[in-house]
Amino acid sequence: MPDDGVHHPLLTEVTRALAAGGCVAAEEEAVELLASARGDAAGVAALVGRRLRGEPLAWITGSTRFCGLRIAVHHGVYVPRWQSEPLARRALALLPEHGAAVDVCTGSGAVAAFLGHGRPAARVVATDVDGRAVACARSNGVEAYEGDLFAPVPADLAHGVDVVVAVVPYVPTPALAFLPHDTLTFESALPYDGGADGTDVLRRMVAASPHWLRLGGALLLETGAGEAHALAEQLERHGFGAVAVLEDDEGDERGIEATFEG
Repeated sequence: MPDDGVHHPLLTEVTRALAAGGCVAAEEEAVELLASARGDAAGVAALVGRRLRGEPLAWITGSTRFCGLRIAVHHGVYVPRWQSEPLARRALALLPEHGAAVDVCTGSGAVAAFLGHGRPAARVVATDVDGRAVACARSNGVEAYEGDLFAPVPADLAHGVDVVVAVVPYVPTPALAFLPHDTLTFESALPYDGGADGTDVLRRMVAASPHWLRLGGALLLETGAGEAHALAEQLERHGFGAVAVLEDDEGDERGIEATFEG
């Protein structure tokens, strides 16, 4: 049996190396890397080297945890963040047992997989413009389609979707320079760049969602600071009401929830 990393003799050494390299959750990451290397010392060194150069942990190990699920993450695919978990949990709470949901810009399919796991009788469809992401989502058991936003969604879902959820690019282009150095060293700007004020793709989502949502259906979007306010007028113009700003435990804006009222 390969060592799972928890009691590996190199655990302390690897943890120290990762901590010295700036990894905040050094011990947890060390356990993941040791398990991935299956106890091979040379393999451990190679994986630690990749991590210290800033490569995302999920690309190195091939998976990450999201809302309690183990999600496969292929190399080059956007890694789901824990900050998106409250949005996913809220989407699950709003999705009826036999309902329908669309997860736009699905990436690895983490949100869609979580919805499918929690509502196995519901239909959950996901889309992404990146073919690698679509392949990854499908490997996680998601009904995923390649294309821009709603373009590839099956036509029979029009006006019948209970929940539209999306983690779209929402970082203002000028703010990309302030992302952690390693982020754009390894990852494409595509999942991050939301245009001049960060709302380009968010506005497209607001405009396109009414064609897919049923009356009373919910739109859930992850947002950055101040973006919910920037979208308020457009949401009203496209028939959305009961708009709520979703905040984290520190009171920072994390998303918006709106009901389609027609």
